[in-house]
Amino acid sequence: MKKILYILPVLGMLTIASCSDFLEQQSPDQLTSSSFWRNKSDAEAGLAATYAMLEGAVDEWAFAEVKWPVEAYREDICKLGSDALNYQNWVELAEFNYTNGNSQFTSYWKLNYRGISNANQVIEKVGQMSSAAITDTDKNQIVAEARFLRAYYHMKLILNWEKIIIRNKYITNQSELSAPLASRTEAWDFITSELKAAADVLPPAQPQDKTGRATSGAANSYLGFAYLTRAYEETAQKQAHLNEAVTALNKVQGYSLVKNYVSLFDGTNKNSPESVFELQFSDNTANGAFYKTALHFWMAAGELGGWDEILPTTMLMNEFKKEGKIATTGNYDSRLYATVFFKDPYFNDPANPRIFGETYDNLFGGIDKPAFRKFIPPTQDKMNEDFTGMNVPLMRYSNVLLMKAEALNELTRTAEAIPFINTVRNRADMPAMTGTTYADVKAQIEHERIIEFPLENFRFYDLRRWGKTKAALDAVGRTNFDPAKNSFYPVPITEVQNN
Repeated sequence: MKKILYILPVLGMLTIASCSDFLEQQSPDQLTSSSFWRNKSDAEAGLAATYAMLEGAVDEWAFAEVKWPVEAYREDICKLGSDALNYQNWVELAEFNYTNGNSQFTSYWKLNYRGISNANQVIEKVGQMSSAAITDTDKNQIVAEARFLRAYYHMKLILNWEKIIIRNKYITNQSELSAPLASRTEAWDFITSELKAAADVLPPAQPQDKTGRATSGAANSYLGFAYLTRAYEETAQKQAHLNEAVTALNKVQGYSLVKNYVSLFDGTNKNSPESVFELQFSDNTANGAFYKTALHFWMAAGELGGWDEILPTTMLMNEFKKEGKIATTGNYDSRLYATVFFKDPYFNDPANPRIFGETYDNLFGGIDKPAFRKFIPPTQDKMNEDFTGMNVPLMRYSNVLLMKAEALNELTRTAEAIPFINTVRNRADMPAMTGTTYADVKAQIEHERIIEFPLENFRFYDLRRWGKTKAALDAVGRTNFDPAKNSFYPVPITEVQNN
């Protein structure tokens, strides 16, 4: 995807923070936005450039350094590692003393708007292509995928900023760059309408040669997430939004949970039956391709050969352990062992050393320093590689099940919610939940979401949705959090200056 992006300089040239003289210039030996869109191959290339902007993955080095500091450092389940303390713009995010000039969320804002700009160009230009250039079936699907991506990029922004600019057309005139911030209701209305339109056209599954591209399942999953979020923000319409969430999530069919949880994150089980939407990378370097990242170094503790940028908090470890060793394996919840390397007999068995062929104590020198296992390759040889092609799951079926349980419980359909929770627990070798009341189920959902999604960066949005952000951060000693200032990021100063 990145290579295609470079081949298509006409895409992504405009962001809302800047404008370019290319709008007024024409070069006879270069493609322009008016001459590029000639056939299906061009349409597919334009769509690939739009996918390439997902999560800022166009830069193999910067990928981790934008997404996780912006999304994860503010969570109560993660903390900065020793090396991260050297980067003031990261520390500001964790300590909630950033300004609107912070480089990391400024990049996050720009990357998502670049994705939106690419999507808008695909929607407009492919939509205008004649039937002689592309069949209606191909045209409709490409446009639907672009609309899904346009909604996805807008959703990433509205989850992190209180108000955003809705960009729903391809900008061709400099005067169109300046635009007002939309209300949250306007933004959510746009996002949900786009996801519904995409879901109506997209297939339930993509053919093998299009693995990783958006499906109706992905569109309905994010539609359910959008309505679940809106239900708490727009309380006058809470019941209607919850019903919309359940309707959308019920349409997510054909997926199942994978027993081997760790395989979803170590590159050994890409695009699994649990994966609803997944960011694609590859170890294949044929013909000069390069779709890899240094994510494993960023995630790994120093003792594992990583850079020591992010670590689990004591709060997360306590949450994993609080039910005790009641799993059918005789251990704690199996997700703990798949998510974190920690000082435990499981990782200190000399007859079966489970961390790159070593025991925990050998690698960590006897100290008790929990370290993330998610997004770490399974072998020392893979860990030593400069770049890896591990995929990153963005939406998993377990999230669909837990969101559905939450929506049903909020609709006082509590008995219907419990089986979805137990399905997720069963995968982790845990017994069925105890309790049957609304409060019991709400507490269980909160517990399950904490330990199911570390490093998948849903925790902050969950806390804000439940109105518990301040209390949760205070509980781990991060008292700098001010809900009035830090529930959302400020609009970047570069946007303020240019718009």
